[in-house]
Amino acid sequence: MNIESSVSWRIILIKIAAEPTRHRVAVWRELRKVGALSIGQGTWAVPNVPAFTAGVDRAKELVDRASGEIVFLNATGASDEDNSRFAAMFTAAREEDWGEFLSDCAKYEDELDKEIRIKKFTLAELEEEEQSLDRLRRWHRDLKARDVFGASNAASATAALQQCTLRFEDYSERVINALHSPDGNDNGIGHE
Repeated sequence: MNIESSVSWRIILIKIAAEPTRHRVAVWRELRKVGALSIGQGTWAVPNVPAFTAGVDRAKELVDRASGEIVFLNATGASDEDNSRFAAMFTAAREEDWGEFLSDCAKYEDELDKEIRIKKFTLAELEEEEQSLDRLRRWHRDLKARDVFGASNAASATAALQQCTLRFEDYSERVINALHSPDGNDNGIGHE
């Protein structure tokens, strides 16, 4: 039995008044954040696994605060083929998430390249780059938790995060060297 046929789905039916729109937008954002699959107006689905519980619970609270209605259903496909199709739809959404993550990793590396090129070796910049790396780490953790079926670009994303970490460590060393050198510049010692 493959994982696709063993996972049931939590179908989420939501009805919220059209106005004010902020309530619908808040629910939409929360469900998108958790990785829910939109399958129609006011209809969402997530694999019925613990990784989605907290986000779905937050969406329920938002619907309740908006005096809306929310109904949960547990479902499985009518056939293994239906299960596979639904899992493929969900995985395609994860592929997009991982693709965006990979793009942000490349931007992070470009930023480090720029800072090295202009020799911006300050503690403030080091903190900023560390915060950016921490954001990438949190995002990776969240994506990995909701990638139930194993999107094909997940391994590339993990490798990209590892590369970002190595690049940050190199940048950190350059900052420390620059701060400890008499002229305040990184003299390249210990770097390629």
